[in-house]
Amino acid sequence: MPDIKHFNPDIVLDDAIQVFWRQGLPTTGIQALVSATGVSRSSLYATFGSKDGLYAAALDRYIAQHSTPAFAALSSSTAGLTSVEEFFAGLIEVRCAGPVAGWGCMVTNAYAGPECGDPGIRTLLEEHHATLESAMRAALATAEQLGQLQPDHDLDASAAVLATLAYGVNLRSRAGADARTLTDTVTAALAPLRAHASPQEPPPQ
Repeated sequence: MPDIKHFNPDIVLDDAIQVFWRQGLPTTGIQALVSATGVSRSSLYATFGSKDGLYAAALDRYIAQHSTPAFAALSSSTAGLTSVEEFFAGLIEVRCAGPVAGWGCMVTNAYAGPECGDPGIRTLLEEHHATLESAMRAALATAEQLGQLQPDHDLDASAAVLATLAYGVNLRSRAGADARTLTDTVTAALAPLRAHASPQEPPPQ
């Protein structure tokens, strides 16, 4: 039997996420993963099947750790448009400052890479997108109930636009766009959705 090194798969996946997130699947060699995880090639293959299998498991864990909590908070918030603003503000902060600044989003990076052609990866990406769009729609529905949106607004279309904007923020941040530029873009995208304040009556003469 092969000598399988004992290790915690979750810790290995966390280490692998860092490599795949920064470099992507095509340019990541197995030796880089061995070095990052401290686990032998044979043990990685025995556990995950292949480099592609390790990537799929890492992407799934990335979504569970980073995307799912953010989408759940957005979907359940009672703040309407404020929750959408906070979602994008948090996204921009992570993308433009701190230890992973300039890395973009592992999901968005996968969409832009050849790994998107793998059926299993594609399923993860499409499920991620559906959850993001659903969360955006839930936040907009709350905003509608709060009177924050223009009347007769198409919630589905707006949710699709905002979900696509999130991917755009991820890509532009990876290309070097700064936080101010990205924030201004989000502000401009949200402006047409807002209900106009009722004009005040003129003071009595």
